[in-house]
Amino acid sequence: MSQDEPVPAATAEQGGRNLLLRTAAAMVLAPSAIALAYIGGWPWAVLAMLVAVGLLVEWFSIVGFSRDWPSIGAGAAALLICGLALAAGRPWLALAAAALGFAALAALGGTRRRWSMTGFVYAALALAASILVRADEAWGFTALMLVLLIVWVTDIGGYFAGRSIGGPKLWVRVSPKKTWAGAVGGFVLSLLVGLGFALLGFGKTVPLLIVAAVLSVVSQLGDLFESAVKRQFGVKDSSHIIPGHGGLLDRLDGYVAAVVVAVLIGLCRDSLDGVGRGLMVW
Repeated sequence: MSQDEPVPAATAEQGGRNLLLRTAAAMVLAPSAIALAYIGGWPWAVLAMLVAVGLLVEWFSIVGFSRDWPSIGAGAAALLICGLALAAGRPWLALAAAALGFAALAALGGTRRRWSMTGFVYAALALAASILVRADEAWGFTALMLVLLIVWVTDIGGYFAGRSIGGPKLWVRVSPKKTWAGAVGGFVLSLLVGLGFALLGFGKTVPLLIVAAVLSVVSQLGDLFESAVKRQFGVKDSSHIIPGHGGLLDRLDGYVAAVVVAVLIGLCRDSLDGVGRGLMVW
């Protein structure tokens, strides 16, 4: 995800092609994600598991473990078992699988084991949060759509506000192209999403505005975190699997941070089976 400042004319054509690729990819991926989120259950859980494994593989590639097949295999197996257990309503089994996967990577990781363990925790949190927020039968889809829309508009608002306005950089050392104008633009659009949900009767206005604000900020922090990891290892894109966007990590960095925090908010206010209600109903 990027929030670009105004670009010179020499690069305008390249930027236009990139925008077309981003738009085309979004037009395919977004409806597919929404459809599976609506169906919920095992189809959504399977998508979450596949994405989590993809996140782990890309993370290992970034940190220089792309050929560490024992670690990749152990981490992927643990993630799949964790996802199956969560989808079957066995959270303690999922926790045990995650703990075993973490221990296996600690043993196999070698001199950079902290990076492999961090990547596993990152993928496992993304997996667990995605399944748990949707598991709420009454509010799961609504809560998941709130998270997705906030992340998407934060990204879109940041991209266009950053390119059209430019101005002071947000954090040059980590992500040179991101600007404060882009950050504010994305934040404002996220508030409109929260307001829209309230107007449609999906919750109270003030709490939803607060939730939208928190998730938008967290989403941008997640983006910066992934950028910092890539910069640490001198990597531009996590992969090239998504045209115009890079890899899964590039596309989902904000979502991972936002959905994890959304689940934490839901758990603070409700049970493990009522994460969506805890997030939406105040």
